[in-house]
Amino acid sequence: MLAALEHFRPHHEELRRRLIRCFLAIALASCLAYLGIERIADFFMQPLFHAYPPLHKLVYTRLTEAFITYLKLSLLVGVILSFPVLLYQIWMFVAPGLLDDERRLARNIVFWATFLFAGGGLFAFFIVLPRMLAFFMSYAGPNLEPLPSLGLYLTFVGRMVLALGISFEIPFLMFMISRAGLVSAKYFARKRLYFYIAIVVLAFLLTAGEVTATVLLSLPLFGLYETGILLGKIFGGKNK
Repeated sequence: MLAALEHFRPHHEELRRRLIRCFLAIALASCLAYLGIERIADFFMQPLFHAYPPLHKLVYTRLTEAFITYLKLSLLVGVILSFPVLLYQIWMFVAPGLLDDERRLARNIVFWATFLFAGGGLFAFFIVLPRMLAFFMSYAGPNLEPLPSLGLYLTFVGRMVLALGISFEIPFLMFMISRAGLVSAKYFARKRLYFYIAIVVLAFLLTAGEVTATVLLSLPLFGLYETGILLGKIFGGKNK
């Protein structure tokens, strides 16, 4: 037992150093983001103002709401800005134990996973979010004035961007699983109903129970799932 612990100690120390560097990168990027947090928050508010031009500002109903919301937004931006550093630290920890072929595969996985996550986030912010906000703000009228809260609005935007960013990984993960021969594309097709139910539940949780938002979020997820099945059938591996 002691021999095993001594054998693992160098890996434990290496992991600790990598984690410390990851936390320092996030902390530094978050601090830099907080220095320009008002401009960042204004950037995130623009889709709402474009969706409903009469609205020029948000409100906060608790004394600490604006401060806490700015801290959360700074942390979110810090994680995004430090993402390349995080991937590099993960790669430097894992790479020494991989073979040459495995290293090439890992590099491809990291690249495409990062690319798809960024694409999903951009798609959410510039395509899905404006249309969703326009639908929600269409209920405003002479007898109904919208007063969006700063904290709730930015939380909603963060959930949408994160949900679509992660969701864009679905076709890639399904393709990799099929390519490796672990699960065939036919399996995903047979279990389509169960995965659809799981997608709806996930969308419901991410949108905090908003039925319309759940539907608007579920539809692109269904399309991504079907794309994963199609890619699996075209490029999937033959060996199980």
